[in-house]
Amino acid sequence: MLCNVYLRGNDMTNQLITIKEASEILGVNPETLRRWDNAGKLKAKRHPMNNYRMYQVKDVEKLKKQIKGE
Repeated sequence: MLCNVYLRGNDMTNQLITIKEASEILGVNPETLRRWDNAGKLKAKRHPMNNYRMYQVKDVEKLKKQIKGE
């Protein structure tokens, strides 16, 4: 389920999802995403109010394809 607060329009590629949602899509632990963010493998955007990590759907989908070898 996408985080509805951050959804704008119908263009899914620019929408932001939480670290939990991104980890579920990729099939990895949220801590793995934190390490990837720190290493620059999958950079997160930061929520302006609470500094939570938020990921663009297009970036998550791109990495998912790379992991699967597509």
